[in-house]
Amino acid sequence: MATNIELFERAQRVIPGGVNSPVRAFRAVGGTPRFIARGEGAYIYDAEGRRYVDYIGSWGPMILGHGHPAVVEAVQQAVRDGLSFGAPTEREIELAEAILALVPSMDQVRLVSSGTEATMSAIRLARGATGRTKFIKFEGCYHGHTDALLVKAGSGLATFGHPTSSGVPPETAQHTLVLEYNNVEQLEACFAAQGPELACVIVEPIAGNMNFVRASLPFMRRLRELCSQHGALLIFDEVMTGFRVGLTSAQGHYASLLPGFEPDISVFGKVIGGGMPLAAFGGKREVMKHLAPLGGVYQAGTLSGNPVATACGLATLREISRPGFFDALSAKTRQLVDGLKAVASDNGVPFSADCQGGMFGFFLLPELPQNYGTVMSTDKERFNRFFHGMLDAGIYLAPALYEAGFVSAAHSEADLAATLAAARSALR
Repeated sequence: MATNIELFERAQRVIPGGVNSPVRAFRAVGGTPRFIARGEGAYIYDAEGRRYVDYIGSWGPMILGHGHPAVVEAVQQAVRDGLSFGAPTEREIELAEAILALVPSMDQVRLVSSGTEATMSAIRLARGATGRTKFIKFEGCYHGHTDALLVKAGSGLATFGHPTSSGVPPETAQHTLVLEYNNVEQLEACFAAQGPELACVIVEPIAGNMNFVRASLPFMRRLRELCSQHGALLIFDEVMTGFRVGLTSAQGHYASLLPGFEPDISVFGKVIGGGMPLAAFGGKREVMKHLAPLGGVYQAGTLSGNPVATACGLATLREISRPGFFDALSAKTRQLVDGLKAVASDNGVPFSADCQGGMFGFFLLPELPQNYGTVMSTDKERFNRFFHGMLDAGIYLAPALYEAGFVSAAHSEADLAATLAAARSALR
């Protein structure tokens, strides 16, 4: 049996950094990545046979836990029927119908294979539908690794994006405007200056890549108003929040607080694939008609609507649609978050936390941050010590300060109790 260290050394010889997605390398927290051999329910097991209570859940998709019987059965049947056809299947229609039944803002949806592909396609669609080129994103919101989205804000208002990745030419990001999340005044000024040229605004309604930061109601209300007034399309990136924070996703939550609210284009991933590579984007028929083969906006993919991935996603959506599922999941997540806050308070550690549905986040700060700049003020070294204390106790949190966490239906009262006990020791 190879150890985690041995596997990491071997991986670094053949894979850049030893990992196929950067955060997995543990560079932010230090130490050796755990190489996972299998998952079961709320647990994952590393190559050395050690069990961890899993609060990553493959970064969100495993809302039912690992190896749910109904999902496994659906996937096994799909595999027997065929892995890929490159042709339409009835199951694609069934999954599209299931998604649309839960998301009233959309009339049609296009299935793709990754969140990055979905957000890239959604922005292209918005540009094609409006005939405009510029768009707004917000600092701290991550929408995949498309060139035009790998940018950060400068010091001035509505600064044109500057690439934050080498290999991205500056001209690729020249039409990307980057604003501060939850800053209404900056948003209004940008629309006043650039409104007629804006194709769209893309936003995470609850940002999960600066940990867990939700859009305020005044910000979301004004964002919808400004997009409507200026003819820009509002894109909701729900790759992470879709069917994870509630059965109607984050947009359903905001619609309950802002009557009549809905985005123009929505992007989904993670949960709709149940752990398989699958994502989607969709909107009203009037917008979607611009997409090939109906319109001039081209998008294609050999594995789009893959029959095994759609089987996995359909089975997952059926299970989370059962009565009471999200009530129970939300209560469990709230219990965890409230418990962590109490433990931190007992230890005199500055701590704030928030959650929605089965998604949560915490900060070593006395108050919840509202933007990326405040998130960056968190005590990184203290977080790293906390992370390793929890990992040593068998609790697997995200190996980075800026990532949200996820609770599954498989987490038990005993798992939550063990987590809080570990936190009490780690914070001490």
